[in-house]
Amino acid sequence: MKQPSVYMMASGKHGTLYVGVTSDLPRRCWQHREGTAEGFTKRYGVHRLVWYEMHATMEAAIAREKQLKNWKREWKANVIEQENPDWQDLSASLVAL
Repeated sequence: MKQPSVYMMASGKHGTLYVGVTSDLPRRCWQHREGTAEGFTKRYGVHRLVWYEMHATMEAAIAREKQLKNWKREWKANVIEQENPDWQDLSASLVAL
């Protein structure tokens, strides 16, 4: 089942951050981890899913992504640490989605 979501990936704890949006988060995490697409996450080794948020519509997810991309790095880190203080890779938890 497709579910619009916004997510943040990191290269490690307090490492390089990437904010993205997708309709299939497990598949997208696999693509980042395996480096199947050229781009920022492959170039900088950003493979760890550290935060995500589900949305009812793709429009809502895109609006939230744009909001997060305009945030300061510190604000993004605070959001991550509220739910994932150790910046663990959450991709294993996506099996239940």
